[in-house]
Amino acid sequence: MKRHLNTLYVTTPGCYLRKEGEAVVVRLDDETKAHVPLHNLEGIVCFGNVLASPYLLGACGERGIGVSLLSQNGRFLARVQGPTSGNVLLRREQYRRADDPEASASLARSFLLGKLANTRASLVRSRRELDEGRKEVSTCAERLRQYLRQLEGACDLETLRGIEGTAAREYFAVLGVLVRHQRADFPFTDRNRRPPRDRMNALLSFLYTLVRHDVASALEGVGLDPAVGFLHRDRPGRPSLALDLMEELRPWLADRLALSLVNRRQVGRDSFEIQETGGVWLSEEDRKTVLVAYQKRKEDEILHPFLEEKTTVGLVPHLQALLLARHLRGDLDAYPPMLWR
Repeated sequence: MKRHLNTLYVTTPGCYLRKEGEAVVVRLDDETKAHVPLHNLEGIVCFGNVLASPYLLGACGERGIGVSLLSQNGRFLARVQGPTSGNVLLRREQYRRADDPEASASLARSFLLGKLANTRASLVRSRRELDEGRKEVSTCAERLRQYLRQLEGACDLETLRGIEGTAAREYFAVLGVLVRHQRADFPFTDRNRRPPRDRMNALLSFLYTLVRHDVASALEGVGLDPAVGFLHRDRPGRPSLALDLMEELRPWLADRLALSLVNRRQVGRDSFEIQETGGVWLSEEDRKTVLVAYQKRKEDEILHPFLEEKTTVGLVPHLQALLLARHLRGDLDAYPPMLWR
């Protein structure tokens, strides 16, 4: 089983990564900043102007260590990955189902059932902590219950996407109500990106990037192709299957962590930089704060509802990728989404 505290994040511009023996060494201005054995790593994430030697990239490819390249502000740019592991028959089945509208809709429905159920559970849990805005949150939670019923009867991708889009708009319309502290500095009315135009959207985009990296690594680990999805269709450079699988994880792994960081004042007004173009980005120092909080969140222990076993949050993407692979192989009648309780 893969470990979950083995992702190396390099956030300081000007760093150079190279291979020394069986370790990756991070250097800055002729000073060694980190020395990490390769066998301890599952992934490397580089932000901005970070260089890596070809020898290191080759060693990472041979060992199945994915190297993700992000902009300085956390926008996903590219991913360097070695040969895809796993049974070729599994990938062929993945491609066949992706080309079959009915099979794609069946899997997309499972992903969205998990997303909407977890979104509703997050709202219901957060509602208990509110002094005001409970009615708005309760109304949205009830609407999500109705959309869940509609999903069960939807049989084509366009209908499923329509339900998901409507539900997402209503959810994000009340997400700002869950900001109990620093409301003036973190106003939130809708989801915007490319670039994010307010602090909460910038924080959400950064966390979604981290989740996507972990999910893509998990899919590679079981032999699936992260680029070929069912709900999200093929697009050059887009990890569509990773976007599919992370839908059920975003509400409780990313959204709740973002709210916690704001409500506990771990990030604040000065944690962000506003660009001339209107884009808003996390500062370098506060990216480290969010990364630490994200890694700590992955240490939390939970009970997996389908497997009925205790696990950690960081292992959930790997377990869900494994369950998806088992379904595609025919070992499971349906894909069981991760339902957060």
